[in-house]
Amino acid sequence: MKKKFQSALAALAVSTSLTGAAFAEGHGAPLSGDLVIFSDMSNPAPRAVMEGMVAKFGEMHPDLNIELTVIDREAFKTQIRNFLTANAPDVTNWYAGNRMLPYVEAGLFEDVSDVWEGALSQELASTKGALTIDGKQWGVPYTYYQWGVYYRADLYEKYGLSEATDWATFKSNCQTLLDNGVKCFTIGTKFLWTAAGWFDYLNMRTNGFDFHMALANGEVEWTDDRVKATFANWRELIDMGAYVDNHTSYSWQEALPFMVQGDAAAYLMGNFAVAPLREAGLGDDQLDYHQFPAITEGVAMAEDAPTDTFHIPSGAKNKEAAKAFLKFVTSADNQTAINAGDALGQLPVNAGSSVDDDKFLREGFEVLSANSPGGIAQFFDRDAPAEMAKIGMEGFQEFMVKPDNLDKILDRLERARKRIY
Repeated sequence: MKKKFQSALAALAVSTSLTGAAFAEGHGAPLSGDLVIFSDMSNPAPRAVMEGMVAKFGEMHPDLNIELTVIDREAFKTQIRNFLTANAPDVTNWYAGNRMLPYVEAGLFEDVSDVWEGALSQELASTKGALTIDGKQWGVPYTYYQWGVYYRADLYEKYGLSEATDWATFKSNCQTLLDNGVKCFTIGTKFLWTAAGWFDYLNMRTNGFDFHMALANGEVEWTDDRVKATFANWRELIDMGAYVDNHTSYSWQEALPFMVQGDAAAYLMGNFAVAPLREAGLGDDQLDYHQFPAITEGVAMAEDAPTDTFHIPSGAKNKEAAKAFLKFVTSADNQTAINAGDALGQLPVNAGSSVDDDKFLREGFEVLSANSPGGIAQFFDRDAPAEMAKIGMEGFQEFMVKPDNLDKILDRLERARKRIY
């Protein structure tokens, strides 16, 4: 039977009060044995958060031996099926939406619906649909975050630019920057997914959220004129020379110095980019954020807000401890702490958590809770099936380098759509 997801993220509902109920639940019984955790939280700030959670959980359960293995985030994506199949850990990081579907269908993820029972189901309601397949929950969320345009406020001020709310201003800002020897956007497309962020926003702003999700679900042909309109808008930026050169050679981190050094003015990225930009020396007076501008009049604003998750492999050996760890991860006070501006710098999912007093988190929360009436997407490589996402992102990267290849790219994507769905 074909698996069906429940509706995607509902409206955000994060209160300013804390509750310890979810945190305490499930921690009364002593835990022992080994708890093996594989994590993809390999960048410095996320790694510190992961190590901190393990240390805290270990203090709560002194008879439990916790073994944490942190794997490079990109390598993790290619290794997960192998380690889920042979010698699985007890807990692993992954993602919500279609990204978890193959592992659920293959019987490699454990049904954790019992972890969601009680108050937790309401506290995590905003992401429950993204973690539900066939009425069961297959993981738990620990963070989600806004995407948007992060920009050098000092460069905008220097050249008399304002935050763009429409497509014409977006392009005119870009032209002013180019006229002054500054690239409009940095990007590193070596691992493809950064190009998907551009496609998501351009398509949602050109055609709307419902069309975008229908395309991701295989219900629209890639050769459709509406898809071509999205790429036509994208080509306007490409033909201007908006992006840094040789971006296929860079990871997203390797593209950061262009913005730090002032060679590029902005980055379309998730809020996780703020920490390394700050660490590289940019102060909050130099760095700012705005929502991706409107393109087609009347199309409701929609956003990407990816949800990162923890799962229990079906081959886990200590499922009791694994479920207790998932309850700990989702507790209100833990999610407040790990999503703080000096930690992950993202948004907690638990409705009992507090949003940190960080300007980027406040702006992101405002965008997601009050200015995204069109809907909330997970991200192209989470909303589309894995095989389609890979082929699509290869096409996006190719288009950014060789836009004249568009017809060939769309024909290739359409053949893949007919085969995959």
